[in-house]
Amino acid sequence: MSLRRALHFVFKIGNRNETIKFYREILGMKVLRHEEFEEGCKASCNGPYDGKWSKTMAGFGDEDNHFVVELTYNYGIKEYQLGNDFQGLTVHSKSAVASAKQHHYPITESGDGSITVSAPGGYKFTLVDQNVDGDPVRKVALGVSDLTKSISYWQKLLGMTLFEQTDSKAVLGYDADKCKLELIGLGQPIDHATAFGRIAFACPRDQLPAIESAVKEAGHAILTPLVSLDTPGKATVEDGHEICFVGDEAFRELSQTDPEGDKLLDKAMDEDKSEEWFAKVAARKQKKK
Repeated sequence: MSLRRALHFVFKIGNRNETIKFYREILGMKVLRHEEFEEGCKASCNGPYDGKWSKTMAGFGDEDNHFVVELTYNYGIKEYQLGNDFQGLTVHSKSAVASAKQHHYPITESGDGSITVSAPGGYKFTLVDQNVDGDPVRKVALGVSDLTKSISYWQKLLGMTLFEQTDSKAVLGYDADKCKLELIGLGQPIDHATAFGRIAFACPRDQLPAIESAVKEAGHAILTPLVSLDTPGKATVEDGHEICFVGDEAFRELSQTDPEGDKLLDKAMDEDKSEEWFAKVAARKQKKK
């Protein structure tokens, strides 16, 4: 088993209420922890914004052994433009498939026992009508412009194992039994638009300098040099994708499930008057027409 592990993918969300409903009621994920912030993150966790924002971690189990989602909500930002960078998250869960159908959620049947749904904001999820041992989240897919170069980056520089490869796709990971990374060759430039996310991994703290050095020596960009946060880490870039590595030891302490997470999130949503504000702005614009 590798000492490195996949942690989460960061999604920027506009409609927090509808998004949380999707993760809770359709996917069946649990809120693991929730935090509210008055100003931007030192490591740019919430993107190019410096105002009030929140972070909600949701998943099928504790972050120690599950790949989860980080939902970033910037107050005052109603929507984000999707690019072709994020290609989907694959979840194996009979109950998720059943919930999507029972709630009459818009779905696309694939014919192979899976369906495709889109979360509020447009992010795609493939739901497989099958239960698996361990974490139901099996793959996170990213679009890449040059599949061969991307495989080399993830395999040689970041130490992933190549599990599968075709002419247009490759599946890599640090552990055969954990969530894997699927690279989809698009044969065109990657457009991250404004909804661009970030994928995060953990590794032993003493491996971080070596990763940073290898990426620099190979001529790739380092967005954030090693910084002193609660979990020291850094972000690298491949094909414009933000990749964050954090020290595993500190992250395990930071990412403990908060039993009050659901209550904290519900309280924040109850107190958030953004939708009312957006409605008033839209009404004023309509009157001017």
